[in-house]
Amino acid sequence: MNPAEIKKLRTESILKELIPEALASLDDENLKNLCVVDVECKKGRYDAFVYLDKMFFNTHEQEKILLSLKKASKALQNYCMSEQGWYRCPNFHFKFDDRLEYQNHMDALFEKIKKERNES
Repeated sequence: MNPAEIKKLRTESILKELIPEALASLDDENLKNLCVVDVECKKGRYDAFVYLDKMFFNTHEQEKILLSLKKASKALQNYCMSEQGWYRCPNFHFKFDDRLEYQNHMDALFEKIKKERNES
């Protein structure tokens, strides 16, 4: 690993801890209980993609939450900068995480193939 990759991983790790704290400090009840699944920095740490757990939110609630997060993005960045003493913070892009559903779907398909092979 080169030093740039180490810095990127360190930034991702710090943001994965700080963003839930920052969300808890907000007044919006919908945002306080969100679970951050992963943070992925891109473009030289100028952008950070924050993956959130879908929990039991329907698509309308997800859109509403993403809109609220977009509005609160600067406050979250300011919180992270003040906690870490950073000069600048990556721009946050929030997404709901579909990877777990995709993985479960793939596992179910592999299980189905395995059963079909055992039957024949």
